[in-house]
Amino acid sequence: MDCTMSLLRTLMRTARMIRHTPRLADGLPIDDAVLLDAPDDRIGPALVAAALGEWRPAADLLAATRAAAEWENRDRYVMRLATFADARDEWLSAWLTQTPRDPDALVVRAELAVRRAWHSPARHERLREIGPLIDAAADSATSDPVPWRIALDHARGTHADHRAFEALWEQAVRRSSHHYGCHVAALRYLSAQWYGSHRECFDFAEQAAADALPGSLVQALPVRAAFAWLESGDTSSSVSQDRTDTATDLAIALSAGYPPGDPWPAEVRNLTAYVLVRRGRWQEALDQFRLIGPHATSFPWSRISSDPLGQFLDMRDGVRIEVASMTPLRTGLGEPTDH
Repeated sequence: MDCTMSLLRTLMRTARMIRHTPRLADGLPIDDAVLLDAPDDRIGPALVAAALGEWRPAADLLAATRAAAEWENRDRYVMRLATFADARDEWLSAWLTQTPRDPDALVVRAELAVRRAWHSPARHERLREIGPLIDAAADSATSDPVPWRIALDHARGTHADHRAFEALWEQAVRRSSHHYGCHVAALRYLSAQWYGSHRECFDFAEQAAADALPGSLVQALPVRAAFAWLESGDTSSSVSQDRTDTATDLAIALSAGYPPGDPWPAEVRNLTAYVLVRRGRWQEALDQFRLIGPHATSFPWSRISSDPLGQFLDMRDGVRIEVASMTPLRTGLGEPTDH
């Protein structure tokens, strides 16, 4: 009898999947339309110019973000430019040669140096050597929080103690009290993987989210703390489970405040979808994939696969299958369900 019931349940699940999976593709871009870390309309031309060896568009873009105090955009663009320079840095070398004290060139140089040091077998030693580059970037633009975000990343790699971390954090929030990148860097330092604990990580994230401005991506910090907890494999604590679900609810609410397909919250939406999958909240995960649209991001998928875009697409398909398998065969008015 048990064997028969198990077979019936398997057949019913398969029938639901066959019936509903194609329909659940509505609102999801086809696989070929999904791009990984697609640049926005402002950084895109600067990257194209850099590929041709021209640095002035990047200089103009970063100068504009500094003049307008667009610190969130500035941080994102610095990271994108440094990532590109890691493979092709001739344009950055030319920029520094022409204007060696340009604060925008200096901050890209500092970000690039930290990235390269992190990937070095002698990471600790190399990170210690490049401290003066971060200092130069910070001194060249005293109101800019981005060098202090870089300094926080640097502190994590040099085994800075909590007192040193707190001094850097004070400098960062003095320049921009709600800067998302600085908060993310601090959260990483406080994670159990580095120099804190799961409780400390959640406490910091939840307090920052409570203090955040409406619509600020800082409200997504708790779901980043939840990701760190899930990634650690130590998922036995019911306290962390409850805090993870609360964090995910907050991230869902934040995501709902932005238009579908908006690139600005794309990474937060990708992360939220991943955490929802880990918590088995399939329908809500599918809702996030619809809001993501074509904007897949390397984080968090690169943490679980060397092919983040492929992982994103596979996860999206898997979520559709899970939702389909839970949907009654017949759901129309007056129609019987598969019960």
